[in-house]
Amino acid sequence: MTVMKDNFALHKTVTCSSESKNAMASHAIDGNVNTFWQPLGLDKKEDNRVWLTVDLGDSISFNEVVLKLASGFISAYKISYSQDNFTWLDAFQRDTSKGGISALDIALFPKVTGRYVTLEVDLFDPERDFQLIELGIYDLSSIPSGPLLDRVFITDASGEVYDQDDTVSLQVSSMATFTLKGIMTDGSEAEMANAAIFFISTCPEVVSMGEQGVLTAQKQGIAQVKGVVILDGVARENSLFIDVYEPSDRLVELWLTHSTLVMEIGQPALLKIGDTLPILHILADEGMTVNVSLLNESTGEIMLDLPEREIWAQMESMVTFSGHSAQLGRYQIQVTLLFSGKPVIYDSFYFTIVDPLHAKIGQSQIVYLDEAGKLDYVPDFKGNRVLDFSNSGYGGGGVKLPDIPPTINIEPVEGDNTEHIQHAIDRLSALPVSAKGFRGTVLLRKGVYPISGTLRINASGIVLRGEGAGEDGTLLYATGTMKRNLIEILGASGPRLLTETLTSVSDLYVPSGSREIHVEDASCFHPGDTVKVLRHGNERWIHAISMDSIRMRPVTGGTVQWLPFHLEFDRVITRIDGNCITMDAPVANALEKRWGCGAIVKYEDTTRIEHVGVEHLRVDVEYDPSITSTRIDGNEGSFSYLADEDHAINFIFMDHVKNAWMRNVSGFHLQHALVQVGRNAKWVTIQDCAVYDFISVITGGRRYPFHLMGELTLVQRAYTETARHAFAVDSRVAGPNVFLDCESKKDYNTSEPHHRWSVGCLYDNVNGRIHIQDRGWLGSGHGWSGANYVTWNTQNELVSQQPPTAQNYAIGHVGTKGKSFLPNPYDPRQRQEAYWESFGTHVNPRSLYMQQLQDRLGSEAIRNIEGDHHSPRLHDQKS
Repeated sequence: MTVMKDNFALHKTVTCSSESKNAMASHAIDGNVNTFWQPLGLDKKEDNRVWLTVDLGDSISFNEVVLKLASGFISAYKISYSQDNFTWLDAFQRDTSKGGISALDIALFPKVTGRYVTLEVDLFDPERDFQLIELGIYDLSSIPSGPLLDRVFITDASGEVYDQDDTVSLQVSSMATFTLKGIMTDGSEAEMANAAIFFISTCPEVVSMGEQGVLTAQKQGIAQVKGVVILDGVARENSLFIDVYEPSDRLVELWLTHSTLVMEIGQPALLKIGDTLPILHILADEGMTVNVSLLNESTGEIMLDLPEREIWAQMESMVTFSGHSAQLGRYQIQVTLLFSGKPVIYDSFYFTIVDPLHAKIGQSQIVYLDEAGKLDYVPDFKGNRVLDFSNSGYGGGGVKLPDIPPTINIEPVEGDNTEHIQHAIDRLSALPVSAKGFRGTVLLRKGVYPISGTLRINASGIVLRGEGAGEDGTLLYATGTMKRNLIEILGASGPRLLTETLTSVSDLYVPSGSREIHVEDASCFHPGDTVKVLRHGNERWIHAISMDSIRMRPVTGGTVQWLPFHLEFDRVITRIDGNCITMDAPVANALEKRWGCGAIVKYEDTTRIEHVGVEHLRVDVEYDPSITSTRIDGNEGSFSYLADEDHAINFIFMDHVKNAWMRNVSGFHLQHALVQVGRNAKWVTIQDCAVYDFISVITGGRRYPFHLMGELTLVQRAYTETARHAFAVDSRVAGPNVFLDCESKKDYNTSEPHHRWSVGCLYDNVNGRIHIQDRGWLGSGHGWSGANYVTWNTQNELVSQQPPTAQNYAIGHVGTKGKSFLPNPYDPRQRQEAYWESFGTHVNPRSLYMQQLQDRLGSEAIRNIEGDHHSPRLHDQKS
């Protein structure tokens, strides 16, 4: 039987801090779940606080208040009561330090009596709408009149108290005992004798729970253990993470000690001339032999080659280097570990000896021009450094886009031109491929080409060219209401992994920016082989970056914690020296043994198409101008805009393709993107393109004009207006990728890595709002959106934070530092700032990508991509 409770607030008189025209305060007490109270935007912004008061009509006793919320990022709320609407007492307060505030939030407290009840709400994001569907005030006779359970905490057998989601490490097969203690609302310690207490493991196969808080570590992994207490009808919980490790997996640990050397990921590891050299420490689970050498990377000279030595099991050994730091340059401590019956293991540490009296004026201190005019790099103590991005773009970077003569010329025909153009593409696709990889060009003569369907390019060597992106050029006009890509450039499938060639990486740590990787067996690999470098990220790494404890999305919920995943770097082998493999482009994320390390595997690449281009034309989209909206990212805006969504979504979607391009294209009235580059696309250039006047609701999944999901893509001289995420990178993108000399205006959101750990992108001379940060619960749990990103000589607003285990670099930004999403009152855990340098002043060289390209390929490569261009921004574009 369901017991119905009387809501004392129903249909009573109500006052408030403010109310919207169609969302009045009375809607919060009308019993209708389809209406709500929404305060005015100005009210929210004044002090981040809104309030609502109910006159119950008489003095009434109550001990429960229920909030049914539709939206709002709430940091705290308070219930207070009064007999005379003048003298007020507090009945209940809640903030996010005790857990999230949910869509149906229930406040229980000792019984109070009053005529007037006020709800005060503190908002930590006043830009977002706050909507209260219903306020319920009740009397529950089962709630005791004394203090109630307020919070609980976990302690171990020694009495140590743990904070929410602290981590405890346990060895496989070990046991531990935990207990729960509580605090009452009056601050007294809870009497737990009458409480129901239980523990729950989220991964019983990793950590199993016995009686009375005894747990057993079953196998390696991460498990969250939740402790729950129910006392007098009130339930409270707290949790711990248990990191279970296998001793054999921690075969060896190496570390450095030094009095001044900075040993932090993403921070330059610097010594001065005359400093002592660092000491290497080794602790092995088994006996082994070690070889250690000191290499001056700047000169290639081996400075010290220490005699081979024995390391005893479970005994810490120290390796010292005689002398002091005497010669400027970048140094690598190379360590080779030989265990009986096991593959050789490699590790390295780095430091750079500098002269503090000769700082690089007008340059970055970690990427600067040396005396020869080429870039030099200062890594952190594990070798992580600013990436070389110069392999991004058509042909692997620095290759001039082809100019292929027309093979088939067509004029627009009356009515729909989909079949007309597709027939020309199919005719060209049937021709043989030339020695240079091309079949020819379909030239679309000036005019308007209505297209009701999708054009498909599924063969290599095809160029689709118009006669200009201006009003007097070639216009592809997407007609009809079908949501679609206007052009699809698609090979049959992506690369096929040859799993029989897979070999594990034998480095303990491969730094971000490295082209060299040691493997257990390189015998089946050869220079010229195409390979995937697999970077694993296990559950322990997910825990290390706190992506298994993302706060639940306020009110609406739906946050999904991350699971282990791997990144795939698409590379070509350029050299093999023993078991050391060198590749054409660097890895954009460190590979680390304790986080799962990685592997290399060859692949076949017979089904991707290549040498495909679309150029010199304009696209426009038919839409219904009668459909409008005022909502912006779920909130009520201050103006009306065109919001039809039943029309073409993207101009071009390309995938399963390499060495492709799009240049001199302007787009109007799209919903999502001018170009979306898929996950199996590689070596793509988007050049001299512009997008204007999107037509869509302004909300998630819309208005990403240049949307990258593949790797080694160059977006150069691009311009956009009315975007949400103008220059965006998707989740788990392997990189590198580059945005060079781009600009966005009239943005509704930010350019960014959008979610879930994409790596290695460069924003080089980009003018627009850029945010690289922990996006927390946004979306379904976007979390750390990007790692090992570089912003170089950017303008406008910038947010750049450092993700755990990696770094982001903000160098030469001119403009403002934006406000990061986190920390905030709902999730106050601190986030570190990225590596910031020369804030407020641009640095030399002007372009990092251009200088890297010149260092690698020379001045001709620069001329190849700097040549005459036809940026749509140079025209007076109108639609």
